[in-house]
Amino acid sequence: MGRFEPPAKPWAAGHRGVDLAAVPGAEVRAAAAGVITFSGLVAGRPVVTVAHPGSGSPPLRTTYLPVTGILPVGTAVAAGQVIGRLAPDGRHCGAGDCLHWGLLRGGRYLDPLALLGAGRARLLPLGGGGAGV
Repeated sequence: MGRFEPPAKPWAAGHRGVDLAAVPGAEVRAAAAGVITFSGLVAGRPVVTVAHPGSGSPPLRTTYLPVTGILPVGTAVAAGQVIGRLAPDGRHCGAGDCLHWGLLRGGRYLDPLALLGAGRARLLPLGGGGAGV
């Protein structure tokens, strides 16, 4: 899984989401209730965006790619509802395929794993060591 690495500047290099192992054709589900605000191609790759009203100002948006949407823009979705299927890509995750899942508030990228309520992930060295969690 590719980790979230926010860019130092909006235009700088970084990883603006997380990569989750998946196979082409897999169902992709909404991370939270919201409304489909985009379903189409961006730079030749299929993308679905869900806005989450009531999540603050500006509201949070989750992005899913490469995902071929199955619902029209404007459709309200429940958390866990299927919003599309993973399209074959083979570019973003090396030779394999994966779901790139992003989270934004306005133009600021956030770690989508925060939606899972786990807080910020921290890796510890193998074999223990490091401060307690």
